Amino acid sequence: MATTTTNPLSTFEDALDELGVALTRTTTDEFAATLDGVVRAPAVGTPLPFDVAYPDSVAVDPTPAALERAATGVTPASFGVANYGSVFLPSTADGAEPVSLYPELHVPVIRAGDVLPDLPEALDRFGETARADAASAIVGTGPSATADMGELVLGAHGPEAVHVVMLDE
Repeated sequence: MATTTTNPLSTFEDALDELGVALTRTTTDEFAATLDGVVRAPAVGTPLPFDVAYPDSVAVDPTPAALERAATGVTPASFGVANYGSVFLPSTADGAEPVSLYPELHVPVIRAGDVLPDLPEALDRFGETARADAASAIVGTGPSATADMGELVLGAHGPEAVHVVMLDE
């Protein structure tokens, strides 16, 4: 894995690259157009806590049937862990976990300012929220992969591809 440097964004980009995870940086104004170019149809998403609007190509608050058909799931990420290329995916009442795990492509959306240098800092920051709100999260690092039966298989227990969209502020 990449080592922690004084520039968490650069370290995060390098770690994502090592994992084979695409990264697209965008602004809030360009978010819908950027996301439209990233998702595979049909796409579903959960509400994002950012000042952005989804493109029409993403169905928000999907039904179970829409989730089952979805090729892409878009969810918020609370934090990025620069030296691992990981994202903290908050558990939400509207079902962010299934949207991040079932489709073949997961698109976590994160603010550039929420990329932290390392796991201890991310756990410290998340711990505040977890204690205050009894919150939980998935820590995702790259696509799902297993070699239980021999050859490496992507997507066996989650998305086979991940594409991070980062909101520059």
